[in-house]
Amino acid sequence: MDLEALKRQAAARALDCIEPGMRLGLGTGSTVRHLVELLGARVRSGLAVVAVPTSEATRAQAEQERIPLSTLDDLAALDLTIDGADEIAPDLTLIKGGGGALLHEKIVAAASARMVVIADETKWVPVLGRFPLPIEVVPFGLTVTRAAVEAAARDCGAPGPARLRMGKDGHPLVTDGGHWLLDAVLKRIPDPGRLATRLNAIPGVVEHGLFIGMANTAILAGSGGVQVFERG
Repeated sequence: MDLEALKRQAAARALDCIEPGMRLGLGTGSTVRHLVELLGARVRSGLAVVAVPTSEATRAQAEQERIPLSTLDDLAALDLTIDGADEIAPDLTLIKGGGGALLHEKIVAAASARMVVIADETKWVPVLGRFPLPIEVVPFGLTVTRAAVEAAARDCGAPGPARLRMGKDGHPLVTDGGHWLLDAVLKRIPDPGRLATRLNAIPGVVEHGLFIGMANTAILAGSGGVQVFERG
């Protein structure tokens, strides 16, 4: 079975978590695209929900699917966020941000009573770090910020370069928030909590892709079917 089929299976299972009247956060990425398509069909069949998208790409798709949308300024709190992940550790610590929307994704997840992560089984890893860690930064003082990021990672036992993410036009990729992205190639992060604390202390860092203690449930689809993991 191909990965897209697995992603769709995970997304379909996540629909079981959605109840009428819920205020939803809709994540970003290839797996969430399947979720938005399936949710749109449910909405057109009568399911009453309102959603807050985490990126302009998700917003555009949700509007096309005729899913009612709102903002955190209007709703303040959400019942459930469903999002994808680039890596998922057994304690449901995540690496996110491969799609470039990590800042908005973390804000929406933090405003939610519950977060469900959907993915294919290749995203499940024993230790985070194989996927480069996205770090959203302000353009000003990039050289200093990048050096501080690399020093923090090295001090936390995860040495590696932090590379500026480039767009298809050959210029630095600009996030929906107007920032740039560094991708830290660390290979193995032995202590995500410690690294998160160090990154949070760097002035030029806006946000990072370590999601710690945020995901409550992970739904993984693989060759053996769909499995559900709960944190704690």
